[in-house]
Amino acid sequence: MRFLIVLLLLSLFTSLIPSLFGQAASSLQPAQIRCLDSIASQDVPAHSPGIATGIVRNGRIVYSYYVGYANLTDSVLINQTTRFNLASNAKQFTALAILLLADQKRLSLEDDIRTYIPGLYSGINHKISLKHLLNHSSGIRDVYDLWSLQGVTWWKTTLTNQDALTLLQKQQELNFSPGTSYSYSNSNYILLATLVEQVTGEPFVQYTQKLFAKLGMHHTSFVDNHKAILEPIAKPYFNFDRWVNYDWLCDIHGDGNLFTTLADQLVWETIIQLGHHDSLPPGLIQRSQKLVEHSPVTSYGYGLEFGRYQGLSYRFHEGATGAWKATLIRFPTDSLSVITLTNSGKTLPATQTRQMADLLLRTKLTETTTLRQPKQVGVYKAIPDVLGIYLNANDFSFQFIQRDTSLYLIRFGRNDVQLVRESANCFHQLNDPSFKLEFTTDQTGHLQVTAYHPTHAPYTLGRRDHDWQGFDLGRINGTYRNEETNQSLLINHLSNQQFSVKLGGQEVAGVLVSPTKLLCDGFQVALPSRGKPTTVYLDLNRLKNVRFKRVNP
Repeated sequence: MRFLIVLLLLSLFTSLIPSLFGQAASSLQPAQIRCLDSIASQDVPAHSPGIATGIVRNGRIVYSYYVGYANLTDSVLINQTTRFNLASNAKQFTALAILLLADQKRLSLEDDIRTYIPGLYSGINHKISLKHLLNHSSGIRDVYDLWSLQGVTWWKTTLTNQDALTLLQKQQELNFSPGTSYSYSNSNYILLATLVEQVTGEPFVQYTQKLFAKLGMHHTSFVDNHKAILEPIAKPYFNFDRWVNYDWLCDIHGDGNLFTTLADQLVWETIIQLGHHDSLPPGLIQRSQKLVEHSPVTSYGYGLEFGRYQGLSYRFHEGATGAWKATLIRFPTDSLSVITLTNSGKTLPATQTRQMADLLLRTKLTETTTLRQPKQVGVYKAIPDVLGIYLNANDFSFQFIQRDTSLYLIRFGRNDVQLVRESANCFHQLNDPSFKLEFTTDQTGHLQVTAYHPTHAPYTLGRRDHDWQGFDLGRINGTYRNEETNQSLLINHLSNQQFSVKLGGQEVAGVLVSPTKLLCDGFQVALPSRGKPTTVYLDLNRLKNVRFKRVNP
């Protein structure tokens, strides 16, 4: 239904283009505003949490819209003074603080972080520069995933930047050598916040508070004490047949935990588009909107992602922490910014923010149509012929098994899905016919499956065929330990390629997809190709190559 609504709105707006573009480029017409209101409210039912969204164009605030409740218990509506958690969109302001200190010659982006924070990675000889932290090329592992590896649910307890630093100081290895790759890690910006404190001699929250005040963002502040967050707050709500609020306990900041209003964020977007502010040195705003100098990373800069959207270059960032979510997109060549903040677990700001941009950039967007089903019927594939494990380049997996006469799709962390034959080589999900799976062979004759759905572009996974005859599947059985996190990994062969894997206190299923790779629910384990392993390496979300050593014979 959402796609039909947007399609109708796009059609309506297209018919209005000749008259609209005869007006000033920064103005909006009533028809545009009605279309934007419809998009903004599409996921906000009556008596529910909602959103705040706005648009800045050519240095002017041209649109703002508030819908839904900030507090369901007290029936408080979202308005201009409502404060949301900006989540990871806060990183741009931590980066701004670093750039300001660099401009004042109080630090250099080439400095090693360990110059300011001793006790980090004493065994790493490579420089870990501040610019590596800024664009996530440091190789430093994400502290939230490290806690997850330890069995700690970070949002259920109160953790601080000092807790994060203590855990990071126990780490001995990185995901990769600094400056050689990119991997998003919240640890980078927590460390940068700590660095600001070391250089300025004052708490990061206090230092940035003065920065926001000078920028005219008087309702914006980082939070290091969850018990003292200034009201009014948009309470976060999930929906499990009813709206459920929860307590926010986190005191970690710098990577997120920035509370702000839409009005303040629109002030900031205006400053970005104008390119200057009296409180900041000349050229600093422009620098903050570029990629980090002399770095091979081209997808992330100073707290901002860089990419292309329907043929146009843009800068963007997504933020999500529980039900609080935020989306920011900037089209610099069109002097257009759109931002959405929400306190609803049901709202999808990443989608609707881009739908709003679609309306305003209609004549410039490169038309793209997501392929929703195979173009033609292929060669017949019998169910027994397609069974097995399929992987893509990122080790996302599908497993197909047969039960009675039906084909089933098995995915980690999801319910098993019964499939129904649609054509000679295509099946669809029993309860969602729009999810289609097409079986074909690649140029080398190997079987592959392509998944289609209206919500995403088609993607393909290839079957991993291996002759397990004579292979000792039990060779990897044993207990392994990682000293950095004080966690154990217990691997036990069950039957065929199936394993039971216990990480910390949680037991999950595992499947050996090749002699050197064990896929588990939520993580994977890399193995040596031969013999009884003495060391295995675990990947979990933003953790790569975490070393576990065998502790039993």
